[in-house]
Amino acid sequence: MKRPTHLSLFAAALFSTAFVAGQKGPAGPEVPVWADSLPSLCLYTEGIKQNVIAGDSLRARKLFTEAVQHDSTFAPAWYELAVATLTSDPAQAVGLAHRAHELDTTNLWYHRLYGQALLMAGHYDQALGVFRRLRLRDPRNPDLYRILAALYEQQQQPFSAIAILDSAEVRFGRIPMLGAMKRRLLVQTRQLDKALDEARALVDDAPYEAEHHVVLATLYAASNKDSLARAEYTRALKIDSTSLPTLLAFADFLEDRHDYRAVLDVTRRLFALDALPLDSKIRRFEQLTSDTRFYREFYFPINDLAQLLAIRYPRDKRVVELYARHLIASGELEQALALYKLHTLDTPPDADYFHAVIDIESFLQRPDSAARYISQALELFPERPEFHIAQGHAAAWAKHYPEALKAYKNSLRHANSDSLRGVTWGLIGDTWHQLAEQPQEKGRRSASARRKARDESYRAYDRSLRYWPDNPMVMNNYAYYLAIEGRELERALALSSRVVELTDNNPTYLDTHAWVLFRLGRAEEAKKIMQQAIALDSRQSPELLVHYGDILHALGQRFIAETYWRKALEKGYDAEAITRRFEAAQASETHP
Repeated sequence: MKRPTHLSLFAAALFSTAFVAGQKGPAGPEVPVWADSLPSLCLYTEGIKQNVIAGDSLRARKLFTEAVQHDSTFAPAWYELAVATLTSDPAQAVGLAHRAHELDTTNLWYHRLYGQALLMAGHYDQALGVFRRLRLRDPRNPDLYRILAALYEQQQQPFSAIAILDSAEVRFGRIPMLGAMKRRLLVQTRQLDKALDEARALVDDAPYEAEHHVVLATLYAASNKDSLARAEYTRALKIDSTSLPTLLAFADFLEDRHDYRAVLDVTRRLFALDALPLDSKIRRFEQLTSDTRFYREFYFPINDLAQLLAIRYPRDKRVVELYARHLIASGELEQALALYKLHTLDTPPDADYFHAVIDIESFLQRPDSAARYISQALELFPERPEFHIAQGHAAAWAKHYPEALKAYKNSLRHANSDSLRGVTWGLIGDTWHQLAEQPQEKGRRSASARRKARDESYRAYDRSLRYWPDNPMVMNNYAYYLAIEGRELERALALSSRVVELTDNNPTYLDTHAWVLFRLGRAEEAKKIMQQAIALDSRQSPELLVHYGDILHALGQRFIAETYWRKALEKGYDAEAITRRFEAAQASETHP
């Protein structure tokens, strides 16, 4: 057995010291002078203690450095310094490891550390030479064959890598990691028949290992032998029907072959396994439902998947949201609402479930139910501004405008951002305008109250834009209402122009811009903008049709104007207002 270098040095030092001390008689031949390694050995030993026992790597590194400063030939300290810097500074570790190897070329640990440092520093050409020599010196270490094969592959020499792996198989027999590496290289070099032979031999050696059948199935699939691949996947699942790797590989194979019904069947088996993380299940479900056509065609198996998740994870919020979205996409809005209502009883309560219930009830135009859940949400989450805003929406929908204003202003107490404050003041401005338009008793006081409400509306819009200067919705509403009144039209134009600049061809915003131009007497410009708005409006909004008709009539194009008024009437615009337009057009024709 080889004696460690540091022990040899220590013994030599002790021996030479004892001999000189006991020497008597006439002087003999001159004694060679050896380096005194005892201090370096002590420093090295103390460094090992600090590193391993005390866990103080910085102190240990300092002691190793002192050891090599005292004796530059003390290889163990060079080795430990290389180990200490291997991950933090591989380039420095290369030099340190090389020094240790130079001082003791017979030490395999030093030699291997040198190769490892070269790998980490990216010096693959040098590393290849080092590991070749290591394999010759230590041919019984299978890991050296793996590293050599990887280096040959990195050097674009796959056939040399295969040869190394063949020699490892001859020496050690079949090692799973090396076998997998060899099969991958055979596929890479288009030697599919040899790869299949390897996989068949693997199955023959251990026919009851499911993963071996999966390997063979994968290679059959790569060789376009789909029936054989399916047969091997089936054999693997007979051995272990709950094997996660097998099911995942089979699902990928089926998806590549566009056999989606089979994919969904395998996916259901995957969803029944605890071994597959819930995150992966949710991600797979979202991938399956991302295509509307696919969702529609395979609705029933997808519905089974959604129900399975809902049964297995009934309280997980991600699954609740997934199942609710699935129900909504299926047209089962009431079922989704019932699911959300059920979870408003959760402990601790979750504000998002109340949001969902309020939104759906509002969409279904059931203000009483929405108001009930808003009240519950405000009791549970009194500092959440969105619930105060929802209360304002509900009151505004019921035309209880003073209550809506109060709720919106309450939300401002809890608003935590300027953008939210800007939005809320915009809502206050809209509400004041609705209040101004609300039918009231006739008389001077009524007109005065309306003027006051409009002024409050504009003041609210101004405050909104101080918090959020480029809020398109607020600027659009502000500009439109100014244009309707014929008030501050140049300011209205600046606002609508900015909205058009900020947004991308929104027909509603284009309509406002055109209407402001029209009110400024720039009908030709307004006509061009309105043509664009009408072309972009897929809903064929009656308001846009009426405005376009008004602009055309002002330009003397009565026949086309009346055509658009009729279209607006068909789309549900106020019949009385359309009648007044026809009467006015007729009167202007009779009395130009």
